[in-house]
Amino acid sequence: MKTFICLIFSLFLFQSLSAQKLSNSQISSLIESYKEDIRGPYHRIKWFCKDGSVREPKDPCPDNIGGGIQHATFKTSALNLRKTNQLYFAEILASNDIKAFLNKDDNYNRLKQYQLNKYLASVDDGWILRKGQFYRGALQSEDEEAWGRTFFETVLKNDEFIHSNYYLIKQALKDIPHNGDTNIAQLMRSQSKVISEDYTAFMDLRIKIHGQPEASDVSKVEQFYSHHKYKLSEELQKDFDELIQTMKANYAPLDISKFEERINKLPKSNAVTEHLLDFITSNKDTRPTVIIPNITEALHAIRSGLTSYSSSKNRLEVLDISNDLEHYLLTKAQEWQPENLQGNLYKIMTLVCAANGTGLIEDWEYNAIETQLVDIYTSEDLNVEKLSEFLTISRSVVEWSAAMAKANYIDVVNTYTAFEPLAYGFIDDRVRSSVALSLGEAVSRLGSFFADITNLNNAVLNLKNASSFRGLNPGYAFGELVVVDGNPDEIEVDSKKIYVFERPPADLKPVAGIMTVSEGNLVSHVQLLARNLGIPNAALSYDNLKDLKSYHGKKVFYAVSNKGNLVVKTSDDMSTLEKELFSKQERSKNIVEVPVDQIQLDKTNVINMRDVDANDSGKFCGPKAANLGELKKMFPENVVEGLIIPFGIFRAHMDQPMPNQSKSYWTYLNDTFNKAKQMQADGSSESEVEAFQLAALDHLHKAIINIPLQAEFVSDLKKQFKSTFGNSLGNEPVFLRSDTNMEDLKEFTGAGLNLTLFNILKEDEILNGIKRVWASAYTERSFKWRQKYLSNPENVFPSILIIPSVDVDYSGVMITKGINSGNDDDLTVAFSRGAGGAVDGQSAETRLITKTYTQLLTPARQPDYIRLPKTGGTKKYETGFDSPILNAQNIEDTKAMAKKVRDKMDPESTSKSQAYDVEFGFQDNKLWLFQIRPFVENKSAKSSEYLASIAPQIDLKQAVNRKTKL
Repeated sequence: MKTFICLIFSLFLFQSLSAQKLSNSQISSLIESYKEDIRGPYHRIKWFCKDGSVREPKDPCPDNIGGGIQHATFKTSALNLRKTNQLYFAEILASNDIKAFLNKDDNYNRLKQYQLNKYLASVDDGWILRKGQFYRGALQSEDEEAWGRTFFETVLKNDEFIHSNYYLIKQALKDIPHNGDTNIAQLMRSQSKVISEDYTAFMDLRIKIHGQPEASDVSKVEQFYSHHKYKLSEELQKDFDELIQTMKANYAPLDISKFEERINKLPKSNAVTEHLLDFITSNKDTRPTVIIPNITEALHAIRSGLTSYSSSKNRLEVLDISNDLEHYLLTKAQEWQPENLQGNLYKIMTLVCAANGTGLIEDWEYNAIETQLVDIYTSEDLNVEKLSEFLTISRSVVEWSAAMAKANYIDVVNTYTAFEPLAYGFIDDRVRSSVALSLGEAVSRLGSFFADITNLNNAVLNLKNASSFRGLNPGYAFGELVVVDGNPDEIEVDSKKIYVFERPPADLKPVAGIMTVSEGNLVSHVQLLARNLGIPNAALSYDNLKDLKSYHGKKVFYAVSNKGNLVVKTSDDMSTLEKELFSKQERSKNIVEVPVDQIQLDKTNVINMRDVDANDSGKFCGPKAANLGELKKMFPENVVEGLIIPFGIFRAHMDQPMPNQSKSYWTYLNDTFNKAKQMQADGSSESEVEAFQLAALDHLHKAIINIPLQAEFVSDLKKQFKSTFGNSLGNEPVFLRSDTNMEDLKEFTGAGLNLTLFNILKEDEILNGIKRVWASAYTERSFKWRQKYLSNPENVFPSILIIPSVDVDYSGVMITKGINSGNDDDLTVAFSRGAGGAVDGQSAETRLITKTYTQLLTPARQPDYIRLPKTGGTKKYETGFDSPILNAQNIEDTKAMAKKVRDKMDPESTSKSQAYDVEFGFQDNKLWLFQIRPFVENKSAKSSEYLASIAPQIDLKQAVNRKTKL
């Protein structure tokens, strides 16, 4: 009886849990159980008939009802996982509805999961089908291929889908069976990986196959196999035989006769067909310098003319041809080893063009840089300055290409990585199977050449490919090196350590130094804080990050010069001068004091933003409100109305008694800092003092979130809200922006440290939001940045700026100087789609705008964005990258606004040397200004004698001989 009750209870518990979302640890356990199950996630085989009926395995669907197909059903646990976590393991394509599988409304998530599942199966011995892959009848290859053909012929009818998702389509063609094909390059890498894990002596060859694959690798593997065969098990011998066959197939020459048969199936009158036929007849010469440019032209012809085919069957055939050509190009690219500089420049130009033809960069992106590269390549007087520009652009294309793979797949990869760490290798695998690999090698070769002729060398430990590092902000640091390969958002950082991130976290706490694979954008809050505080910051390649893993946990010295070159060395290798840089506390020379001499805490009424200007900053509000009030006077048509909750209202609320403390909030705050000072005087360690302060401020933060709002303040706010915005509190969505007196000081920007609440509508959410914004000044992140650089952090007062929401089409930041160029007359602009663009580190569209031209520095690679509906809150959308964010008129309006800002903000200045950080957006092409603040750079880092000593003097006009051997 007891056993029966336990069984019933277990069944009830399972049923109740089955409807709940599983945790990552539960999913991991489920995956392990599938791996050991001879059926994996499958349950049993059934017949699925055309009339919708389902029959047993031995009772096939009769012809008179249209027949049917046979495949496995899923276990209840797998079906529940679809409902609760939207995870689709071991998909059987033939069982799917095309629209549901495409999953357009969720950014094609289910399609991408299928691709990721295929990758995991290839690198982990079947993954969840480790034993289930031998479950006979679970799926039928001919049914899968038939479904795949139908799928592509359906989705390729949509021209817009093709234009917006060209890269994704080409990748999906490699994974979804539809013509007997396989992703042979991925199979080769997977097979080599499996062998190296079982036989470590093969690791060097595995690294070669992954990093620098070429046809000669086949003979190297054959020789290795011959020498080691007697040591190998029968299973490993079989693995080697399969790998060698795969490699031979991978490097087999293009079969022109079969290729021609496929092309002859296409309409002869089509321009793309004509180009492909010309390609066949004119490509008897298979030297890389000849065949690769010709393949590149064919890839371009296919991409630009694909939709000229009316038949989706023809479109599918042409895309398959494109992938075959791309595969052949990748195998031939490793044979192309230019002897001199001019040859390498030509190779880079060709591969940049191929990156466009294969979908890694968009047409408009290629058009933005093509002329610059061609002009430099053909110029009669090549010099260091022009070569530097060519190197910068080509490096950028490598980064854009890798970012295309990441932007398409990062969401699904992050989801899977949380319960299956192997998933993180998927993006790297996609990059390595693209032209970005060969392009990166050629650009790295150019970088090494440039470093040699200018002495602008990076000395990064013992790394061979150090030319891929690129300094962003000057500065130096000493501390433990922490290499973070993966999602950085859960990492707890330490202000004394140096971090290498795959991407920078949006809410980064203080660190000693940073390096990032994805720099985000030049004007994000993280980048501005680093630049402002003299924190060394550099970009690096993903290969660099992996190379640095061997130094994880070691103490290193790290410096970036103002020319952008790097020095990284272990503590044992530091020079006497470098050790002296850290012989005394740096804090004293970088300390900043928050001015409180003009503060007016007796101002306790809500203020209309029209009644303030820049002179009021630090008196009864912060610089956001004061400067926006100034802008409202200057540009009344471009600035919204606004209200200000001044310092005095916050201070009055802090005089209320604090629960369970027998003192006011304000007394509690001051007692906290006084005790911290006493602890320091008594000899307590810095970590002990900080721990005490953080615990006390965390308590204060939670108390302020629940602080009672005074009735007279709420009444005043409602009255002012109605008169200013023409609507009652609760009927107009607004932004609440923290605006403290610590921001925009001469030596400290404070950008992005405190809370901004987006598009709040309901009255109670606005009132509670006010308390949340006040409390944000006492979060750990905000406190740590302040505490490290401010001498009197207890005197930080928050005001709040309330402005109505503008549902902009795109938004971003403008710095009224060239951040990279250093030219005070230039503009650096970064924009993302939707609201809140660029400031949080999105991969934004970044441009350098000069008086005579506009240069694309980085295209957007942010796959999602938010809009601000009238109902409050935010709504998420997905986007492609097939068109630029800013149009020509936007750029002209931005230039005009920058000129007005410079003229009006500094009317008496003749140099106009003060740069500004301006947040703005466009709605229906109208420019709206949201914030302006002085752009603050760290002068001491830029003028450091040591940093100057590691940066060579470069003669930009020095002539460069194109025939120089590499």
